[in-house]
Amino acid sequence: MVTTLNNGCYLVNGETLIADDAEASSKLQAHGVSDISKDKAKENTIAYGILKAHNTSGNMEKLCVKFDKLTSHDITYVGIIQTARASGLTKFPIPYVLTNCHNSLCAVGGTINEDDHVFGLTAAQKYGGIYVPPHQAVIHQFAREMLASSGSMILGSDSHTRYGALGTMAIGEGGPELVKQLLGQTYDVDMPGVVAIYLEGAPKKGVGPQDVALAIIGKVFGDGFVKNKVMEFVGPGVKNLSADFRIGVDVMTTETTCLSSIWQTDETIKEFYDIHGRVSEYKELKPGNVAYYDSVVKVDLDSINPMIAMPFHPSNVYEIDEVNRNAADILADVEKRAKVSFGDKVEFSLQDKIKDGKLLVEQGIIAGCAGGGFENICAAADILKGKYIGNDKFTLSVYPASTPIYMEVVKNGAAAAILESGAILKTAFCGPCFGAGDTPANNAFSIRHSTRNFPNREGSKVQNGQVASVALMDARSIAATAANKGILTPATEFDGDFEKYKYHFDSNIYKNRVFDSHGKADPSVELVLGPNIKDWPSMVALPENLLLKVVSEIHDPVTTTDELIPSGETSSYRSNPLGLAEFTLSRKDPEYVGLAKEVYAQELKRREDTPLDGMSAEISDVVKEISKTYQDVSSKNTGIGSTIFAVKPGDGSAREQAASCQKVLGGWANIAVEYATKRYRSNLINWGMLPFIIDSEDLPFKNKDYIFFPGIRSAVANKDDSIKAVAVSEGKMTEFTLKLGNLTDDERQIILDGCLINYNRVK
Repeated sequence: MVTTLNNGCYLVNGETLIADDAEASSKLQAHGVSDISKDKAKENTIAYGILKAHNTSGNMEKLCVKFDKLTSHDITYVGIIQTARASGLTKFPIPYVLTNCHNSLCAVGGTINEDDHVFGLTAAQKYGGIYVPPHQAVIHQFAREMLASSGSMILGSDSHTRYGALGTMAIGEGGPELVKQLLGQTYDVDMPGVVAIYLEGAPKKGVGPQDVALAIIGKVFGDGFVKNKVMEFVGPGVKNLSADFRIGVDVMTTETTCLSSIWQTDETIKEFYDIHGRVSEYKELKPGNVAYYDSVVKVDLDSINPMIAMPFHPSNVYEIDEVNRNAADILADVEKRAKVSFGDKVEFSLQDKIKDGKLLVEQGIIAGCAGGGFENICAAADILKGKYIGNDKFTLSVYPASTPIYMEVVKNGAAAAILESGAILKTAFCGPCFGAGDTPANNAFSIRHSTRNFPNREGSKVQNGQVASVALMDARSIAATAANKGILTPATEFDGDFEKYKYHFDSNIYKNRVFDSHGKADPSVELVLGPNIKDWPSMVALPENLLLKVVSEIHDPVTTTDELIPSGETSSYRSNPLGLAEFTLSRKDPEYVGLAKEVYAQELKRREDTPLDGMSAEISDVVKEISKTYQDVSSKNTGIGSTIFAVKPGDGSAREQAASCQKVLGGWANIAVEYATKRYRSNLINWGMLPFIIDSEDLPFKNKDYIFFPGIRSAVANKDDSIKAVAVSEGKMTEFTLKLGNLTDDERQIILDGCLINYNRVK
């Protein structure tokens, strides 16, 4: 059971929770505490200490953080390095690891993937970085094995950058935030709230880290309980979890929309560092004798059962037994959710998956940063030992998270048990998580120990009539299902024994293959740019006025980054900004790209000094109407572009392309009721896009209307709270107001300059 406490709470001696209520003072005194203020107790959290050590502003309410290390993978590092180069990069100032785990399959698409890998290697050589070749390790496992250190901070251009279980506060952000670190700038954020994740008890046999993670996500995602906050894992239950178990829970904290995570550390984590030959990187982290948390999530580990996150979100959580008891009703609910995302574009039903009252699935995947850990694979092997997955539709693929893990499961016999069952063992690869590997068949149902199950993610192409369903489960229950030939089965039904496997890490695998400059740059190295690795197109500063056409209107409760820019095969154009932009919103709103390009063509004419009345007939008519009130509007002071409206955009990936693809097509803004994550809003800002907020879905405009923003540049520069806007629809003008939310001075200047590249050039 997972419960939440909305009020603040004191934690005494790492064990006792005392709610911040009228009786708090007397209860604290009963525990020998009488002279500590709430503000002082807040400073006793683990998170506060780490943030203070990395803050350069001198003001703990307005943080300016410098990280110790950076990580990126081969969907993001080309754009980051190209941006940094355009801004004057000469050397990586801190360790920067370039891994190759997302586009490891060297297929031909837009960019031949190996072209990016060669670019990454030469960049590591030229600027003094670390390069991990394809199939060696997924980004987060390499970071755990080789980068994490207790009390440090890591910034990664992948949303699942989470190493809190090892005492490292890690944050996943869009590429421009890494560019700032490469250029000696800071990560600016208000001091986040800190939420205690109080663990008690111990998991029952058959329950794994994904089960605990999904139980937490199911409780806190919907109401934003930990949104943009730090989750701090404490309490007596922590000691009952292995390092791998903690890591498996920790990586999934991203799906709660928290900012970061951190755990108390102990001898178990010290042993992890020792196994990996880095025991000097360990130190004990724990809250002070009296620590204050803004709120609490209590997790009774004893009571958690095998869980499943049904399509199409990690928060759509049920116990597996409940799904088997009520399969028809739960699948009907999934079909209703599909209707919200897909509309009438595709017929979608899962009722045919029910066989004799239970759910029959076609595919199982254990993979990546969440599922590919040593203990997960060994536990799956124990369940599969002597069992067979059968020769019908069901398939099972297992991807160890790193080559050292792969080698160890080969040595200890786990690999043999998996392969003998009919499953396939593959190399370290993130593909199944985002639609670039083991894509399910049309109308198939896949169960995965991976991180996400969003619509339009793992292979669905609704515009082509193709849709697949993905549910999230723990490796143990996936193996139990596989042993039952695809009939959904919780691992608590496994009546055998789980063996105690000891892990032996072989560092020679990396020593012999990974390029490590040890921080030494070699300027003589020439970057190797394949023919589809392109520079960013030029972008202009924010004009005094803006005339924006609404080119997409989305009223789904949440719009994911996978819907804004689809993953999977579309990412073969990831190193070509204009090429990738052709796929923007392609699986959600296929009209978007054409409409945005039409408007952008008019902006390009404006930049060549074409007068506004010489634009398209549509724009000329709008300008005539605007000019009745705003007589000074001209091509000299008024930019033309596009915007989208979405209720809550940006849940999911950190990849900056969700914003940059809109920008290179002429986008100047998003309008939202709220932004799902800080990282998506940051991506908008860093690409010079205005992150507008509107009060409700009751809009004064509709899709294909125009919105005029008089004096928008002055409003941004003057830090105006409210932004005046004028909707122009069918010859009528309607004034309304928007907000930009809190912006730092640097963020305002980035928007004024047009993007982070321009900002750095000006500096």
